[in-house]
Amino acid sequence: MVLSETVVAWAFLALSVVGAVFTLNAFIPVRRIPLLFVPSFFGSWLTAELSLHHIVWQSIAAILFVQLGALSTWPGMLGMGITIASWFGLLVLFRAGQKTHLAFDAALDGLDPPHAEDRLPLSQLVLPFRFRRRGVTVTRDIVYREVAGRRLRLDVAMPGQPGHRRPAIMQIHGGGWIIGDKREQGWPLIGHLAANGWVCFNVNYRLSPGATWPDHLVDLKYALSWIRDHADEYGIDPDFIAVTGGSAGGHLTAMMALTANDPDYQPGFEEADTSVQAAIPVYGVYDFTNRLGTMHGRFRKTMLEPLIMKAFFEREPEKFRRASPMDLVHAQAPPCLIIHGDRDTLAPVEDARVFVDLLREASEAPVRYAELRGAQHAFDIFPSPRTANMLDGTLRFLSAMRAGAKPAIESVESERFSPRETPREANPSA
Repeated sequence: MVLSETVVAWAFLALSVVGAVFTLNAFIPVRRIPLLFVPSFFGSWLTAELSLHHIVWQSIAAILFVQLGALSTWPGMLGMGITIASWFGLLVLFRAGQKTHLAFDAALDGLDPPHAEDRLPLSQLVLPFRFRRRGVTVTRDIVYREVAGRRLRLDVAMPGQPGHRRPAIMQIHGGGWIIGDKREQGWPLIGHLAANGWVCFNVNYRLSPGATWPDHLVDLKYALSWIRDHADEYGIDPDFIAVTGGSAGGHLTAMMALTANDPDYQPGFEEADTSVQAAIPVYGVYDFTNRLGTMHGRFRKTMLEPLIMKAFFEREPEKFRRASPMDLVHAQAPPCLIIHGDRDTLAPVEDARVFVDLLREASEAPVRYAELRGAQHAFDIFPSPRTANMLDGTLRFLSAMRAGAKPAIESVESERFSPRETPREANPSA
């Protein structure tokens, strides 16, 4: 059966509207409507980071519909106009990703320029879900701890060439403390750092609701201790280990940085050195108390309290403050590079800005902040122009901190954990 040109034109118009909605949603993601919040996030995230891929599929669709006669009637002409407008918007999104280097240039002013010997291959931008990196060897599922009847595992990515006392970094996956896995996150950064001489550990940890805070942090500190104990085996420098992670992993990264050698989080291995020499939290969560009123919907009541903390904020506010990086900033914090997108709908950028201000006020170490224009949550999970700039910026920061590194710090006095005065909670019931 041959479709009429009118049917083809209306079908083209409908498809054009769908494409335009994806593009518009990338600029203005839905934040407050519960039914649209999650699909809006996914659509915004994928459209912003894969803008050229969207142009390709929209172009192919447009060519096919034009060949079928879509432009013979006004719905098809309107659809073509909408498609062209969508292309323009997608190009703007693409350019915003390309220009992310400007945010890192500003954040890293005064540090040596990027010197990556092995940049992100163009093939990974074309095929973004291929994570293998030439010259990098990956060993998977190494057991680092057995606890509560579970074996916790990590993956190790190493440069192809053998080395000695190389810098190391531990990657912490996100997933809201209840889902996620080391195989799913962090691989663009891990591949980039490993290709440039770093040894990278991607770590799993216990998840809620089976785990109760601070089990997640305890596991990660144990992993860090394990990494130091195996420094000779992997040819790493035990005096320089960095930590990074996104979302819940960003929160845990900040906690790792701010609770070095705290015995409360090291039961049974209190004497282990759990200091880190640099921290890079990415689109992290920095406050469990919602003092700014930015926490989405009833997140604390429906997820944080019953599943993760297993406590009520109204009854145990101190427990929530001790889990909030905002309340734990102190003078001996390690160098930090905080990265956040200004269109993040899951972890509001306002909290990141306050955390940066508090950390800069308290810390004696460098605190750098890169706020990425147009970036959604989870923007770095797969390679994109924005991710490529982040990889170079991260390597630039880490290399500078490595060059000026001091010996691992001793444990800090417990007084640092006294809650700081921070902005008054705007919406305690959220």
